[in-house]
This record gives sequence, C-alpha cells and structure tokens, in this order.
Amino acid sequence: MSHRTIERIIGCLLTDKGVRVKFTRSPKRTLAELSEQGWELSRLEVDALLATEITLWSDVAARIDPRLQRSSRKTHDDEA
Repeated sequence: MSHRTIERIIGCLLTDKGVRVKFTRSPKRTLAELSEQGWELSRLEVDALLATEITLWSDVAARIDPRLQRSSRKTHDDEA
C-alpha cells in the first residue's frame, strides 16, 4: 500500500468517466476489481473512499478541463 496508489485511484475517478461511472454504481465491486488488478489499498483507504460522498467525484470531474479527461484525450489525440 502506498499513498501513490490512492493518488492514482483518485486521479482515475476524476479523469476517467468509465471508472467513475463504474465506481458510482458499485463502489465496493470497483475497488475489489482494482485490488485484483494489483492496486493495493489498505482497509483504511478503502473505508475512506467508500465513506466519501459519491457525488463528489462527478462534481469535481465536471470542473476539470475536458482536455484532461480520458474520453477527451482520445478525441484530442485523433485530431493531432
């Protein structure tokens, strides 16, 4: 477990709509899948993510420049 992992997961929740939607619909399952993929989180970190108001992720993501969003990056790359 490392602080870097939690930073990466928060980054994914804010910039990757697919991960965000999946997490919003099923937070426990999404975190379990990330764990199965090797993303190590402590019980404390899992509990903290689950305790965070679920709408926060979409609210913050809406304030991030679209060019930093995963789906927008694909479109931007296609234009280059």
